[in-house]
Order: sequence, then structure tokens, then C-alpha cells
Amino acid sequence: MWNDIVLNLAVIAAVVCTSVPVGRYVWKIFTDQPTWLDRGLEPIERAVLRGAGLSTAAQDWRAYCASLLASNVVMWGVAFVVLTVQGHLPLNPDGIAGMASTLAVNTASSFTTNTNLQHYSGETGLSTFSQLFVIVWLQFVTAATGIAACVAVFRGLAGSRLTVLGNFYQDCTRASVRLLLPLALPVALVLVWQGVPVTYGGAVSATTLEGGTQRIARGMVAPEVAIKQLGTNGGGYFGPNSAHPYENPTPLSNLVETWSIAIIPMAMVWTLGHFVGRRRLAVVLFATMLAIYVPMVVAATVAEAAGSPSLAAIGVDATQGSLEGKEVRFGSGLSALWAVTTTVTSNGSVNAMHDSMTPLGGLMPLAGMWLNNIFGGVGVGLINMVLYLIVTVFVAGMMVGRTPELLGKKVEAREMQLASLALLWHPLAILVPTAAACLVWVQTADPGATLGWLKNPGPHGFSEMLYEFTSAAANNGSGFEGLGDNTPFWNLTTGVVMLLSRYIPIIAPVALVASLAAKPRADESAGSLRADSGIFGVMLWGVTIIIGLLMFLPVAVLGPIAEHLSQGALR
Repeated sequence: MWNDIVLNLAVIAAVVCTSVPVGRYVWKIFTDQPTWLDRGLEPIERAVLRGAGLSTAAQDWRAYCASLLASNVVMWGVAFVVLTVQGHLPLNPDGIAGMASTLAVNTASSFTTNTNLQHYSGETGLSTFSQLFVIVWLQFVTAATGIAACVAVFRGLAGSRLTVLGNFYQDCTRASVRLLLPLALPVALVLVWQGVPVTYGGAVSATTLEGGTQRIARGMVAPEVAIKQLGTNGGGYFGPNSAHPYENPTPLSNLVETWSIAIIPMAMVWTLGHFVGRRRLAVVLFATMLAIYVPMVVAATVAEAAGSPSLAAIGVDATQGSLEGKEVRFGSGLSALWAVTTTVTSNGSVNAMHDSMTPLGGLMPLAGMWLNNIFGGVGVGLINMVLYLIVTVFVAGMMVGRTPELLGKKVEAREMQLASLALLWHPLAILVPTAAACLVWVQTADPGATLGWLKNPGPHGFSEMLYEFTSAAANNGSGFEGLGDNTPFWNLTTGVVMLLSRYIPIIAPVALVASLAAKPRADESAGSLRADSGIFGVMLWGVTIIIGLLMFLPVAVLGPIAEHLSQGALR
């Protein structure tokens, strides 16, 4: 267990160290400062904008958000059409038919919102054409959408009497071409070196040791895996995702993919510090996030190393930890690190089955998605942390009897209303649909046969339904895959949750910082509340835990904690 903890902490330290220069690079490309990649990438950026006929004029927050929504509507429409007619399109060597309408709605909503929730198995549900021109395309542009929104928030926080936040189309293109593309290329090459396939060919037949025939799927896997991790997308080419040896064949590929999941979310914190000219603020935010993330990783590692009482009761050796649903080449330790990292960053890819984690181990991914601000998805995770920053400033100001201020700007009623809207939406989007799903289950006669959602009703079955809506609301995409989710009910309900939970938490904060940006900046005095102090960081940590997790304590008790306590009788 201790070896696993030390190894996991070393991996985290490596990502933290490399995030600093990446964060500075992101700041430079969005402030038009020269970088050594400009000569090769700037012409591509200009060509994309010119070819699409997009204006690069500065936009206020309403025009910025309107452009974001309009582009995402187009993305959704293109994805839906291609998915439903993919059987008639080229690059379909395995003859895969078009998706059913409700599944296509869910998949288009999932990938347009950067969620990548998959109610299908990629190698049998999508043609090569769909994988490349729907999935990979959306994994680039939706990640860039989140980064662009985050940069707009940075500009608003840094500005004074500012009425414009940049241009969405230019920011989105720049994020795709100058950030995601130069990172995805070397990651994809490393994955190819480690054995991840890249081919336009379809599945091949192989003769097994028993003399039987097996069809082995393959395709353009490495490019998709690279951007699915870097863009905190998570949707895999294969159903088992990065537990599949063709997506993640070796410990080195596992290390590279783990790094890819966290690098941009961590780097964006340093980018914020550069934008607002407050390096210490970035340090406080980063330390606050680490102070939640690292204990979660340690807790998950310990829980998985302890093994499962249910398996021990039937004589299964648990000296190597709980290995049910895990790949032996990674073990329980690296699986726990991935499970926490992929959920705190809104990535959603897996290298082990979360449904097979121990109850307390599985609680950590749930908690990461409930918070949804510990580094978070590219761009949007840090936007969520800015909301907590606003709330903490307000609470601290009220406690000391001063007008709350952030970076010299007064935080007033409008800002708190918008922050509250975004923060309260998240638990509503999880708890209300989960309650509705429970009601449908208990009100249906013989639900096991009629609905077929749950194979193990009880605390774990409740956790499966809770996890599905948590993943959809957090735009994460991972799942407790014991749930039978490819049904009209789950396809449509999670589709709606994904769409609303993507755009409400983006538009409200952009409007909030636009309100702050329009205000004059006041000079700080000896009585000003500094958001870049250690004391403020401790308070931010407490506000994040209390507001982010307390609302979910009852469902945590009904699901994972109840399951853990029920296993105590087996000890």
C-alpha cells in the first residue's frame, strides 16, 4: 500500500511541476505574446478563421456567449446527423449501422458538452468515419470551447471598466490549434510507440489457442486517445476505454495518459495568476485544490489496497488489493489514482471499472464530481472554482463587516445571484433526476424484468443511478457500468442534464465576471481582504468542502456508505 501511495504522489508531483511552464505558455498564446511555435501554428489558425469566414471582432459577454451557443448548436446538429446515417457513409469497414434516434441524441449531447458519456461500445457502435469526424473533432472543439470560456473569465477578472471579453471564435480556434494540437501530436506518437493501433482497416480475425475464431477490433485509436485525455473528454475508442490494451497497453502509456488528463486543468490555474498579475493567488488556489485532491487519492488508494470483504468472504486472496475490475498491469494503486484524477478533472476515461471499486473507494470519484472544481475539466473546472472564490470572498467580507471585494472589485448582489445560480444548479441536476429514477423504479411492476436497469438493487444499485446523473451533471462521462443505461429513459434524461449542466455553469460565470469587469478597480488598503493569503486559502478550502459536499451527504449515506457498512458483517 505504501509503495502505491508513494508512486501516486510522485506522479502527481511530476504533473504539478510540468504544469507551470504549460500555464505560462497558455497565457502567452491568449495575450498575443510570441512563442516558439508561432511560425508553424499561426498560419493554421489564420487559415481556419479565414476558411470558416468567422469574424474576430471583440465581443461583449452577450455576443461571446451567443457565439459559443450558436457554434455548439451546429456541432450538435452535425454530430446527430452523421451518427444516424453513418451506415451510408464511407470509412465503415465493419459495416456498422446508424444509431437509434434516442442513442444518437444522447451521444451528440454527450460529446458536444465535453461529457463523453457513452451508452454504446465504441468499436461496435461507431464507424471509423464517425470516430474521426464526430468524436475526435468534437473532442478538440468542445475542449477548446471550455478553454475559451475560461480565458474570457480571466479577462473579466483582470480588466477594469472593461466592456469586451475577446472573441469566442478566435479563442476557440487558438485553443485548438496552438494548445491542444501541439500537445496531442507527441502524446499520440508515444502511444503508437507503446503499441496503440493507428489504421483505417477494420476488425481482423484471429485463431485462438483453443482453435476458435475471434474478431479483434482496431482503428484510428492513438489520435483519439491523445485528445480524449488532453481535452478532459474521456470517450474511448473501445468500450472498456483505457482499460483496453489497445488504448493503454503499458505502464508507460498509463503514465503518459494520466499526465495528459491533469496537465491542462492544472496549468490553467497558473494561467489565471499570469492574467491577473497575482502569482500568489494562483499558488493559493493551486494549494487549496491539492489539499483536497491528494487526500482523495490517498483515501482511494488505501480503500482499494484493503481489498473487498465480499471477495475475502469467499476465499479470494486480497493481499494485492481489490483487483476485481482492474488490470493486473496497473494494479489497485494506479487504478485508484486514475479513478480520482479522471473524476476531479471531468475527464471520465477509466483504466479500471469504477463499478467494481470498494464502496469507499468508489465514493472518491463521486465526491470529485460532486465538487466539480478541483482542477476540473479544461477551462470549466477553474470557472467553477472562481465561483467558490466569489462566495468565499462574500462570506469572509460579511464575517469581518466589510464590503466584499475580489481583486479590487466590489462583489455585490448581482454577482452573488449569478454565482448562486451556477452553484445550486449542480446539486439540483443530480439529486432531482436521481430521485425521479428511483421513483420510476419502485413504481414499476417487476422493474428488474420491465426496466432491466439494475442487476443488484440495494445500496449499490442506488449508487449506480446516482453515479450516472452525477457523471452527466459534472460533464464527466464515466459510469458505474452495471447500470443498463442504453434505454430511452436514460438516453433522454442524461442528455438533458448534460446540456443544461454544460451551459448554465458557463454562461452565468461569464456574465458575472463581465459585471465585475465593468466596475472600476479600487486601490487596496490595509483593511482590504487579500485573496492571496494562506488564511484565505484555508477558508476557501472549508467553503468548498461545506458547500460542495454537504448537500450530497444524505445520498452518500444511502449509497456507498450503506454498502460499506453492510460489508462489515462479512468481516
